[in-house]
Amino acid sequence: MNFETILGSVDFLEFLRGKKATFLLSASVTKTCEIPNISQAGIPGKLYLTPTLDAEFLCTKQVRSMPDIAQTPKGVPTPALITRAVYELKPYSNIEVLNLGLEVLPQINYFKIHNFNIKPSGRIDDGAKIPALEVFQKGIEFGQSYQTSDDYVILAESIPAGTTTANATAKALSYECEGYFSSSYKDNPSDIKNQTIEKALKRVDLNGDLFEILSSVSDNMIIFNAGFILGSRANNLKIVLAGGTQMAAVLLVVNSVLRSMDGVIDSSNLALSTTKWINKDENSNIKALLEQLDFSINAYASDFDFSLSNHPALKLYDQGEAKEGVGCGGALCYATINGITKEELTKKIESFLG
Repeated sequence: MNFETILGSVDFLEFLRGKKATFLLSASVTKTCEIPNISQAGIPGKLYLTPTLDAEFLCTKQVRSMPDIAQTPKGVPTPALITRAVYELKPYSNIEVLNLGLEVLPQINYFKIHNFNIKPSGRIDDGAKIPALEVFQKGIEFGQSYQTSDDYVILAESIPAGTTTANATAKALSYECEGYFSSSYKDNPSDIKNQTIEKALKRVDLNGDLFEILSSVSDNMIIFNAGFILGSRANNLKIVLAGGTQMAAVLLVVNSVLRSMDGVIDSSNLALSTTKWINKDENSNIKALLEQLDFSINAYASDFDFSLSNHPALKLYDQGEAKEGVGCGGALCYATINGITKEELTKKIESFLG
């Protein structure tokens, strides 16, 4: 297994080779996921459970809030399988969960769940009603105070319909993003997404206050983690954003905040790691999103795929379903710099499916 450098230098990821990591899973719900057919990130009608089940499986290799693991109507299993498989082969030092507005708390013991008294965000077509400045400040405070004895943090997300809210966020902040955002679907349901985003943008004054805009069109994961990244600069924390276009949106919010205050950031300790499925996706363009940042960023994509597997559910990934989530892109790059082979990883993932 290897990785491709999308932007920046190979040196940052090579520097982390063999070093210890804490895995932070940002688990959140946006009620945007209740819009029919907007997302397939989980069980239809129960998408609000997806981040809960992902957290449970990642930590314990079991789902406890439902009888079975979350999978799409087409039978695509959650990317949590990939992230968990990496963990079993080369454990992250710690897994911690950030509760950024869950409907149902994960049933896990011993693993740290950070609670911030944040409620699930509303549907963006109806105004998400997020106390954005408050959520952002909570992220800053957490970043400033967060301590780890590990060398770096892998920052991941699980939030169904998150690519829609990420797209709306970037568009509302005047970034070029037409056709740049990915989808959990092979065939992006762009009509539904575009109508939702259009309705969301009509509700806000796009020339107004940054946090008022975010309050209406974004989600807690994006806003909190933008604050976390800025706050963490105080203690020079090395962060690998594990994800695709949603994590790019987090960086775009960081960028907009800095622009609004004529601020600068030392981004040399930041990187983004994603999957081959995002990097090669013809219906999105993560590089074009990241190139709009005023600061430099290291960005990488794993070359892992399921070419060695005959499992029909896993083959759907190679056909363009799911693509990313639960930090699997970051986990795959972590696997590469820790010597896990494609054969080992494929077998381990297959073992979860029987």
